[in-house]
Amino acid sequence: MVQYKCLRCEKIIKNEYIKRKIRCPYCGSKILYKPRTVSATVKAI
Repeated sequence: MVQYKCLRCEKIIKNEYIKRKIRCPYCGSKILYKPRTVSATVKAI
């Protein structure tokens, strides 16, 4: 499941809400982004 975050209020917005409107339901902002997962780096010896 893809989750989006609001840039202004930092709340998580579910994918089901994004299909209807592209706005934050909490603050009304139009700027949403997908938070990236942190990946581990492996160094070669």
